[in-house]
Parts: sequence; C-alpha cells; structure tokens
Amino acid sequence: MKRLCVALLLLVAGLAGAQGPAPIAQFTLANGMQLIVKPDRRAPTAVHMLWVRVGAMDEVDGTSGVAHVLEHMMFKGTERVPAGEFSRRVAALGGRENAFTARDYTGYYQQIPSARLEEVMQLEADRFANNRWPDAEFTREVEVVKEERRLRTDDNPRALLYESLNAAVFVASPYRRPIVGWMNDLEAMTPEDVRAFHRQWYVPANAAVVVAGDVDVAQVRQWAEKYYGAVGARPVPARKPRLEPPQAGLRRIDVKAAAEQAYVALAFKVPGLSAAGLDAATATAADEDALALTVLAAVLDGYAGARLDRALTQGDDRVADSAGAGNGLWGRGPQVFMLDGVPVKGKTAEQVEQALRQQVARVAREGVSQAELERVKTQWVASEVYKLDSVFNQARSLGSYWALGLPLDAGERLVARLRGVQPAQVQAVAARYFGDDQLTIATLRPQPPDPNRRSRAPAPGGRH
Repeated sequence: MKRLCVALLLLVAGLAGAQGPAPIAQFTLANGMQLIVKPDRRAPTAVHMLWVRVGAMDEVDGTSGVAHVLEHMMFKGTERVPAGEFSRRVAALGGRENAFTARDYTGYYQQIPSARLEEVMQLEADRFANNRWPDAEFTREVEVVKEERRLRTDDNPRALLYESLNAAVFVASPYRRPIVGWMNDLEAMTPEDVRAFHRQWYVPANAAVVVAGDVDVAQVRQWAEKYYGAVGARPVPARKPRLEPPQAGLRRIDVKAAAEQAYVALAFKVPGLSAAGLDAATATAADEDALALTVLAAVLDGYAGARLDRALTQGDDRVADSAGAGNGLWGRGPQVFMLDGVPVKGKTAEQVEQALRQQVARVAREGVSQAELERVKTQWVASEVYKLDSVFNQARSLGSYWALGLPLDAGERLVARLRGVQPAQVQAVAARYFGDDQLTIATLRPQPPDPNRRSRAPAPGGRH
C-alpha cells in the first residue's frame, strides 16, 4: 500500500498544469468572502468550488456529524430552488457536482463548460445564503447519513478500527470525533441543530470561492461580486484552541470485527507544519521536524520497493501482505505519523507491529544516504505532480491552502522545502518521535461473520 499523506497529495497539485505560467488572482469581497481564480486555457471547462472553513473539528459533543449532515441538507433546497433541483440544473448545464466534509473544512463543487459558469455561481451563492428545507426533508436525509455510517464504518472493519484509534489517540482535540458522527448523536440530532450550525458558520468571511479553468479573471470577479457579494456580512464565531495535552504513556486498543485478516495501525503524535514553516527564515524546530518526518514516510513507503515493502512483504521470511507509512504533515489540529500492516498467513499482528518499529529504529540507528533521499524525492514529487495535472485538483489544492490558512503557493514552497531535507534530519526524527510515550496502537482481531447479519444495499440519495 503506497500512500503519502493526503495533505501532500493535495499540496503538490499546485505544481500541476505547469505548461506555462498561470497567475493566481485573489480578491476579498466587501462582505469578507475570498475569491481565488486560476485561469487554465487547455480546455473549455471550468471548476467552481465553494469552501467553508468549518468541519467536524468545529462541532461540540452531542452533535458530532452535524457538519456532514449540513453538507447533505445543502442539496435540499432554497426558497427559489426546490429540493433536488440544484443537481438537476447542474446536470442540464452539462456538468457534474458533489460535496465533501472533512475535519478542517467543507467543500462544494461543480465541473461545467466554462460558458455556464455564471449560472452555477448564482445557484451556489443562493444555497450558501438561503438554505431552506422542511423538517420532513431532514428526517429522510438523516436516515441516509445513518445508513452511510453503517456501510462505511460499522460494516467496514478497518474503518471501525480507525474510528476507535482516533478516539484513543486524541483526548481534548476535536479530531477524536468521527466526521460522519457517532450513531447516537445522529439519532438524537434535530433539524434545529443543523440550521443553527449553518447560521453560525456559513458566513461570508468564513468562506472562499475558487474558480479554475478557461475563465476571464475580471468577469469571474464581476459575477462573484454580483452573486456572493450580495450576501450580508456577519462576524465569524470565535474559536477556542482545544489543545491536545501531552501523552504520558503507550495506549493500546483491540477492535473485534468480522474480518478475514488481522490488521495493526500505529499512531505516533508528531509536530505539524505551520504556515511559517514554508519559509526557512521563519521556520521553528518543530516545522523542520515535520518536513523531515514527511521525507521519512517517503523513505519507508514512498515508492514501489521502498523499505517497508522490501523488509516486510518480500522473501521467504516475510511477515506482512502489505505495510505502509504516512505523515499527517499539517491541518488545523494535531498530527500523527502512521505505520500499518496486514500480517501474512501464519504471522501475527504483534510480529508486524515489531517489524514496522524495527524499520524506523534502523533509520534512527544507521541513517539514510543522500542518494536514497534524492531517489525518493525525485520519484514521489514527479509522480504526484503528474497524477494531479488537472483543473479540478488545481482548484481543490487552492481551496485546501486557503482553508488551512496557508499561502496560495504553498505547494511549490513545500516541495522546495522537502527537497532541502538532509539525511541527518531524517535520522534525528526517526530517533526522536517513535518511543512508547507518544504511541497508540490499534489491532484488528478478526471474528467469524455473524450468520444472522443481513448484507446492506447502498443507501439511496447519498452524497459523495
């Protein structure tokens, strides 16, 4: 399983489409909303995205999942556009649309012929400001979300493990709650919970519009001021820090679920990269460590035949069918470095756990060569830039930069900073952050399937 952190995949997308200079324009509307425009003339298409800097981490106990439920309810109409009509209109324009909720933000997007951009901007601005629906629509849609939870979490052993792992890793941080919400909170949720969350967080100064594609910057700005600029300004609610206290010892949990193979995941608390860390002149020691940890993840699992693959999944003495590593890098909350693996038949999760830790210990003891670093940096940077060479991912990366409080050229600056990481830095972080005191281990213990459990059909009407 070859995977770098999701943050890195999004951020290197800023280099995508580099077939010529494509200056990015950014404006602040009178009501505080941000507008970000990146022209790309390769095809007569455009991507329009609305980002709101609110996600699961902004919820409070008892209403987990409300950010995601609101995302669903945003498709349920306004006074001008009845429930379901938004999607029908976008499809009639020759486009496609969807939305997503994360810990740190919520996003809505449409991919359309560039000639129809004004129409989707008008539609999105209307539902941002005027989301309206009767209680009956909520009653139906929350059942869809509950079924989504059953399918994607309750009936998915590894998803269930990661939900339990996050709840064990984080004590004070809101990252401990699942994005989809705890089932009990979904069952107790009310229409007013969702409406109140919308009123509180869906304010212009807490949102950004991102447009990329075959567009004229001046024209996009005119439309944004016409439709989004008409939304009344309101203050963004104050956020309390809710900092995670230091961990003082190893935590270990077992998750029993119907599964064919065991699985183990190790989460080490590590520093995240701040916006200041993109500049060597303003970076802290923690920022430098966050960069080195990301390179360490690439050394372990950044390409075919990387260290974990060679050491754990190959040869007569292999202990794992798969093994992986990834570093969280950055976000609005605390970050972790993950190691994970699936034991091969005849081996145990504990043997995989030890083998994973031994590979990190080997880096701490022996270090890595400059040649190895150059190889992994070249391979993963080139691979991800090529893979993300699309207008959609250019827009998504810009939106993620804004939502996380980063500069719009964060992708290019990040790659430049990662290329400067030296072998001694990688060896140092391998020695510094992988002890027991900042570690939480979750192990999946396979159970036989329940013969009385009925398989579930996909939930109707779900987003994503």
